[in-house]
Amino acid sequence: MVDVWLPYNKTEVCARIPTRSLLGLIEPKEKSGVPDVKKEILRALREPIGGKPLSDIVNPGNTIAVVVDDFTRPAPTHLMITGLLEELNRLGAKDEDITIIFGCGTHREVKANEAKTLLGEEIVSRIRTISHNCHTKDQVYIGTTKKYRTKVTINKAFTEADIHILTGDIEMHYFAGFGGGRKSVLPAISSAETIRHNHRMILHPKARTSILEENPIHEDMVEAAKLAKVDFILNVVTNSKGEIVKAFAGDLEEAFYEGVKLVEEMCKVSIDRRADIVIISPGGHPADIDLYQAYKAIDNNLNSVKRGGVIILVAECAEGYGNEVFYEWMTKFKDVKSIEKEIKKRFVIGGHKAYYLLKALQKNHIFLVSTMPDYYATNVFKLRTARALNDALQEAFKIAGKNTKIWVVPHGHITLTEFKT
Repeated sequence: MVDVWLPYNKTEVCARIPTRSLLGLIEPKEKSGVPDVKKEILRALREPIGGKPLSDIVNPGNTIAVVVDDFTRPAPTHLMITGLLEELNRLGAKDEDITIIFGCGTHREVKANEAKTLLGEEIVSRIRTISHNCHTKDQVYIGTTKKYRTKVTINKAFTEADIHILTGDIEMHYFAGFGGGRKSVLPAISSAETIRHNHRMILHPKARTSILEENPIHEDMVEAAKLAKVDFILNVVTNSKGEIVKAFAGDLEEAFYEGVKLVEEMCKVSIDRRADIVIISPGGHPADIDLYQAYKAIDNNLNSVKRGGVIILVAECAEGYGNEVFYEWMTKFKDVKSIEKEIKKRFVIGGHKAYYLLKALQKNHIFLVSTMPDYYATNVFKLRTARALNDALQEAFKIAGKNTKIWVVPHGHITLTEFKT
C-alpha cells in the first residue's frame, strides 16, 4: 500500500492505495516562492509592464479605489495590499483617500472577521473597506461593450475615485480562461445583470479553461475593464503552498498576459494515459469552502479519467453547496439539454455550475468526501457520498474493478491535465 495525503480544509486526509494501482500524482510544476515577498511586490510596482508607473499616475490629493479578491479566492491579498499601500503612501496618497473594495461578484459580502483575515487588522483599522453587492442600486452604468453588447454597470465607489487599481492572483478559470486582470472588474465589481449577460456565453466552445484567444467571455471582460478606466493592476502567481512566485504590475492587458505565461508553464500537466479512478482535492481551504468552488478542480482534470470511470472529490464544503441558483437548477433540470435551453433563454448566475456538473456526471461516476449532508450531496447534486476517503475508494474499486489504475491530483484548482496521445 501507498499512503497519499491530500489537502482537506486546513488539514489533510490519507488515501491508502495499492502500489500496483497507483499511476502517480498529477501535480503542478512547482516553483519556489520568492525569498522576500515585500521586495518582489515593490519591484513589480516600480517596474511596471506596459503603461505608466504609479509615480506618473498618483498625485497627492487623488482619491484611489483598490479592488481586492473576496474570501473565496486564495490570493495572498494581505501581502499585495501591504506593499501597494506602502508605495501609494510614499507617493503622497493619504489613507483617508483610499478605499478598498472587496470584489465579491455574485458571492456574499465579506464578513468583518474575514476582512481582517484577508487584509490584516492593521489595514482594516486605517483604510476604508466596502464589499461589493451585485444586487444593490449603488452602481453606475459606464457603457456598453461593442462586440457582445454587454451593458456594463459597476460599483459606484470605484467610478467616483480618481485612480482605479486592480489586485488579485492569476490562475486558471474554467470559462474565462484565466482569473486575474480584467476579472477584477467583471464580474468582481459588476452588477448581477452585467455578469449574467457576460456569463451566458459559457456554451461557446472557446469559453474553456486556459483559452483566451477567441474566448468571448474573456474578450468581453477586457472591454468592460477598459470602460471602467483601470489605471493599474497588481497581480501575482502563486504555487500550491500559496507562496508568491512572481508579481506582475502595470498595464491592464500586458501585465496580465505576462502572468498568464507563467501560470501555463506551472499548471499544465500532460499525461499519456487516463485512469479508471482519479482522486482529486481542490487544494484545501478556501478552494474547498463549498461545492460551488470545489467543482472547479473536477473540471480542470476531467482529462485524467476514462469515460465511465470514477472521480473522487475530497472537499470539506464547510459552507455546503455555496450558491442557491446552483441548488435550484440541480433540482429543476434533470439533464444537460434542458439546462442548455435555459442558458440560451434566461441565464442566471450559478446555473452554469449545474450545467458543468451534469455534463461531468454524464461521463463519470462522482463520489464526494465532505461534511455536506447526504440529502444535498446525493438527492440534489446527484453525487455518491462517503464520510471517509478510503470508504469512497473501496466503493470506486467495486465499480472500476480490482485491476484498476489510479491518478491522484492533490491541488486540482491549480492543475490542468492535458491528455496527449
